[in-house]
Amino acid sequence: MKKIQSLGVHHITLTGADRQSSIDFWEGLLGMPFIFDQPNLDNPDEGHLYFDPGDGRLITIFTNENRSGTRDRTPTEPGCVHHIAFEVDAATFDQVLSRLKERGIGNSGVKDRGFMHSIYFKDPLGLLIELACYTFIPPRGSSHAEVMLEAHKLRVAAGTKAIGREHLADAQIIIVERGQESLSEDRSPKNPYRN
Repeated sequence: MKKIQSLGVHHITLTGADRQSSIDFWEGLLGMPFIFDQPNLDNPDEGHLYFDPGDGRLITIFTNENRSGTRDRTPTEPGCVHHIAFEVDAATFDQVLSRLKERGIGNSGVKDRGFMHSIYFKDPLGLLIELACYTFIPPRGSSHAEVMLEAHKLRVAAGTKAIGREHLADAQIIIVERGQESLSEDRSPKNPYRN
């Protein structure tokens, strides 16, 4: 028996209401270019809209002009989608609250998660959306996931509840030392300001 190895999220498909409200939310609020439009090949009564969330992968929305949305929170029972998180950079994150306020969109305010900051709000159909901004940059040639894995190991060894900034900083040192050779025989911390 062998695994089926995934290589990343190909796309996420959501059930939307009408076409224009989907375009207005995904492109008009979240800035995701509307890149492809065709009928739902499994249901001729629905449209199938494709948006690029910023990494070249896809968010797709099934639309139907006879469906209207509800702002009630989508179900959160087992098997349901709790929320979808999208990455934004620090410059954009700093603008999120004011840009949501301009539209009268309620939100959670900034939540500090240690390794990221988050703001939550509902889409027009009640799906919880998270805009997340990492508090660290991974070393070149590394990924956020690799830093998170190393920071998790450090957090567990320290016996702390959640990943903190110190774990992230120390994880970056581990990754750099593992991935980049040095001419120095001793790479331990030093104090160059000795008396």
